[in-house]
Amino acid sequence: MLEILAPAGSMDALRAAVQNGANAVYLGCGMFNARQSAKNFTPEGLTEAVRYCHIRGVQVHLTLNTLVSDREMGELCKLIRHAAQCGVDAFIVQDLGVVQQCQAIAPHIPIHGSTQMSVHSLAGVRLLAAWGLKRVVLSRELSRDEIRYICQGSPVEIEVFGHGALCMGYSGQCYLSAAIGGRSGNRGRCAQPCRQSYGYGNWKNEHPLSLKDNCLVHYLQELEAMGVTSLKLEGRMKRAEYVAAVTAVYSHAATGAEVTPAMMEQLYTAFNRQGFTDGYYQGRTGERMFGTRQEEQENNAFYKAMRQTYEATESPRVPVTMEMEVTATGSRLTVQDPEGRVCETHGPVPAQAVSMPLTERALADRLLKTGGTPYGCTQARVRVEPDLMLPVSAINGMRRDVLNMLTAQRGRTEPANLGKPRKFMVHPGQRRAPGLTVQVTTREQITLPLLKMRPDVLYVPLHILTEDADLCRNLVRYAKICAVLPRIVHDGDIPRLIQDMRLVRSLGVEEALVGNLGLMIPAREAGMDIRGDFGLNLYNSGAVNAIRELELRSACLSFEMTLPQIRDVSKAVPCEILAYGRMPLMVTENCLIRGKTGQCTCHLSATKLTDKTGADFPVIRDGNTCRSVVLNGKKLSWLDRQDELGRLGLWAIRLYFTTENPREVDQVMANYADPQPFDPGACTRGLYLRGVE
Repeated sequence: MLEILAPAGSMDALRAAVQNGANAVYLGCGMFNARQSAKNFTPEGLTEAVRYCHIRGVQVHLTLNTLVSDREMGELCKLIRHAAQCGVDAFIVQDLGVVQQCQAIAPHIPIHGSTQMSVHSLAGVRLLAAWGLKRVVLSRELSRDEIRYICQGSPVEIEVFGHGALCMGYSGQCYLSAAIGGRSGNRGRCAQPCRQSYGYGNWKNEHPLSLKDNCLVHYLQELEAMGVTSLKLEGRMKRAEYVAAVTAVYSHAATGAEVTPAMMEQLYTAFNRQGFTDGYYQGRTGERMFGTRQEEQENNAFYKAMRQTYEATESPRVPVTMEMEVTATGSRLTVQDPEGRVCETHGPVPAQAVSMPLTERALADRLLKTGGTPYGCTQARVRVEPDLMLPVSAINGMRRDVLNMLTAQRGRTEPANLGKPRKFMVHPGQRRAPGLTVQVTTREQITLPLLKMRPDVLYVPLHILTEDADLCRNLVRYAKICAVLPRIVHDGDIPRLIQDMRLVRSLGVEEALVGNLGLMIPAREAGMDIRGDFGLNLYNSGAVNAIRELELRSACLSFEMTLPQIRDVSKAVPCEILAYGRMPLMVTENCLIRGKTGQCTCHLSATKLTDKTGADFPVIRDGNTCRSVVLNGKKLSWLDRQDELGRLGLWAIRLYFTTENPREVDQVMANYADPQPFDPGACTRGLYLRGVE
């Protein structure tokens, strides 16, 4: 049956999930999880949580789904070790460096690729499988047909997001919160700026980035038939009563039972944003997917009823069989659980019956009464010799004793054979001044002054190169050209992408810039050498060392790092950073330009969002797709501090042109050669100085 994976942001929420039918829970401990604002668990609380769940036959998945710095890696390894000793059943991971530490310390514990890895294609799933991951959590933007296709070819388990809050941007590719307030979504500190109000050009009290909550409760049998292993329910920052309500409905639906109007009302009452959406699953994006939370008076009766499901009762989750015999020489009771554990206890010698001897039916009925425990007796086999009497209190005591013994066994964690943390080799960077790379977004930005600067690499969008073979042939005479691939490419578009890469390969372009793990295999199939982009979220030495195994020509480090972190990180492959340009803060499946006009004209024009402070965020297309990229209003600029960047061991610094016209491009190139004073009104130092939480 489809696994129902429920959130546990606190011990109360964990009990709510378990008592309402969850097969597994996911939770965070300490600072290395994507919901730092939830209560989360202490190391001691994690031990208690795992024991509670394992007694009741529920798995515990620990979220380690944030980017981790080199300095934090030691603390992370302590947590991995403690979690393994507690007996957690899986690690949910985003960072490739964290993957390696989990494999080194606790190789017996499965690793699940978090949705923060932005995996949305079969090629991405296969790459993670080759790295040893056992499950992949797909991006939330996929349709039913895309999920089915991935499941049919996947060598590992697939997990799908089923209910709860939808981010506007692809998970792992959103830097909006970090740019606005230094609270990184990749570090578990998202301030949810997409829920705020924006206008197009002028601020209005509208919410073009706020999606309704996802709801797939009517599709559980279809998902199971596709081959989906697990359905994730969102809500680690929500109250325990919400977890109880949602888990109960989805656990009921997973059995194939009807989802009644009353159950849907329970979901609405627990939480909604002007209803729910299944737009991504149905392959229908657009305005009907958007909504905001409406303030309503708290339904005290509802919350009281939900609390009673986990505070006042104990659900009989674990089926057991019992066998008891009562003879003239004594009494004996054994219990066996589904995993084959057997516990036995002995009771008093029965007395001779005076008037009402103990019958086998009466004894069996007594054994079946396991209320108040996690166990439900599905079969009671008994044998009673004639004319004997055993007090009810003795039978109850034996039943209690044997179940307590079973509880102790089920809650026991076997000693784990743990390894040592992996020591990442730190490759020094180059000592000479970094070179220059340039990335353009439009054909018009490829100006003659730019080409005369002879950048080490010129990054040009793939669709521009395929549209004009003569341009492509001419460019390779001036510089090494690298084709920029869209960050988001679903399976249906990959054959065409490979075809386009092969075309430009025949024209002299030998390299592709890849910002998603799912494009590594297609780029190789097309015969391209690969350079890694910022979308890979390389944040520590382990992650950079890991991608070296993929033989990348170079890699762009995360722009959420500080200069000291960039200086100290391993340069296992030649590393570059963004030194100029509007930072791409979000990539969205919903076309924001269509959201403004009602028609998709993103191939003709751009737009901008304006927040309530008056700050603008330009919006452009992701390559030649209908997806939108939200850019920062201020341009990052380190052109006047190139000497400082030159001490970081970098291979290159990149100038990234997005909304600039040709004249502005030429001015920036001139400023690179002859730096001008920094303009704080138009530019920002980004996160390289202040870092992120």
